[in-house]
Amino acid sequence: MEVIFIIGSNTKETHPVIANRMIKAFRKGAKIIVADPRKIPMVKFSELFMNMRPGTDIPLLNGLAHVIVKEGLQNEQFIAEKTEGYESWKKSLEVYTPEYVEKITGVPKEKIIKAARIYGGCRRAGIFYTMGITQHACGTDNVRAIANLAILTGNIGRESTGVNPLRGQNNVQGASDAACLPNVYPGYQRVDLPEVREKFEKAWGAKLSPMPGLTATEMMNAAIDGKIKAMYIMGENPVLTDPNMHHTVKALGNIDFVVVQDIFLSETAKLADVVLPAACAAEKDGTFSNTERRVQRVRKAVDPPGVAHDDLSIILDLAGRIEYDMQFSTPAGAFEEFGRLWPAIAGIDYHRIAHRGLQWPCPTKEHPGTEYLYKDGFPKGKVPFTVVSYTPPAEITSDDYPFVLTTGRNLFQYHSGTMTRRVVPIEEHAGTPYVEINPEDAGHLGISNHEFVKISSRRGELEVRARVTSNIPAGIVFMPMHYHEAAANILTNDVLDPVVKIPEYKVAAVAIKAV
Repeated sequence: MEVIFIIGSNTKETHPVIANRMIKAFRKGAKIIVADPRKIPMVKFSELFMNMRPGTDIPLLNGLAHVIVKEGLQNEQFIAEKTEGYESWKKSLEVYTPEYVEKITGVPKEKIIKAARIYGGCRRAGIFYTMGITQHACGTDNVRAIANLAILTGNIGRESTGVNPLRGQNNVQGASDAACLPNVYPGYQRVDLPEVREKFEKAWGAKLSPMPGLTATEMMNAAIDGKIKAMYIMGENPVLTDPNMHHTVKALGNIDFVVVQDIFLSETAKLADVVLPAACAAEKDGTFSNTERRVQRVRKAVDPPGVAHDDLSIILDLAGRIEYDMQFSTPAGAFEEFGRLWPAIAGIDYHRIAHRGLQWPCPTKEHPGTEYLYKDGFPKGKVPFTVVSYTPPAEITSDDYPFVLTTGRNLFQYHSGTMTRRVVPIEEHAGTPYVEINPEDAGHLGISNHEFVKISSRRGELEVRARVTSNIPAGIVFMPMHYHEAAANILTNDVLDPVVKIPEYKVAAVAIKAV
């Protein structure tokens, strides 16, 4: 890979293993471009840093595309052979001049032009993003803008290229593959397609609904409205991880019966009617699928403590009590059924991945796995360019709430801290919540480093220590989301992307004052 474009990803802190691979590529000559509201650690290795305002990804990406087209850096052959809708999309870029994009994003036009030349002038470039792109009210369009940029330059369907979403947890890919989504069966097979539904009804011996379900965030809204009477939560802590914490707590309190299956008594589990103690990854067998679609074996190393059981055993026990036969009793059996119903993993079994994982698609026992997607073209023939227009954040600053809050993670803690905050050395080093604030803003507000400040939004308020740093621009503040005693999601906005229903965690208007 010759160019690595990182946008909306604090890679070195949230995906340190992948970041180390990027740094190795950098030391071999790869150029790194970083676009982020904060001066994140990967900036140290970057050829170019575009310090953008939160929520302005679309104009920045469209601006890069505008320059690439204007300077003739696009891949004409790829566009002609493998895409559609190019001319109408190209026309939509006309307004996104470097000067116009600079006004919206705060990124100097010279940097926009330079970034476009670096990325557009290379045919072995990859774009890497995480929730800094998706966790917006326009998150779907942010991803579409990234896809437009990749196909404009033909940087997809070949080794060392592509659009690379870095997954937020270690088995998010596997959970998605296995249908932990409301609108698909395993293998992303849609529930509203009769032929698909009939296949699964026959395999499972049960009548299935043709209606897609609700996303996790939609469920909380439905609970508030009294439309959900029971909820079963596995390995998730929505009290800390969902936006607008008071809304989530109210929703859970409005449900007649809440079951939480987890390895610790999390903030959510404390609100449950029944808690089912589960086993952690080291206490069970199975598979994990990582961010590159590699299916890997997980092996039990120790027995779970007390009355805890692995997730599959709990599910099988519950199924038996409602007189439903799952037709398998082991993780290997479940995976075999998975392969029978999803051709993309039909060639993977526990024997083949005993020592090294395989990447799907892997349709036969002789297939070596697929290192990168779209080598032989796109599933629907040609991939479309999609017109995406700038949509400002759902909540903008005002006299009452003059700062923009953006949230994320730090290197030492993980997600809601359910596991990492029980590790004494980690707590000793990174056990104190904080808010990052620019020295100029701190000076105007009379705030000193490590002093307690009060932060408030339209949804709630909290007190937390200030960390005065030039890594955050003036007018913007940053909080990690790990700490229950100063939970950032008390403040965040629960407005949803209209397509995938993800909340806008990354932009909220707040006020700050010294305590």
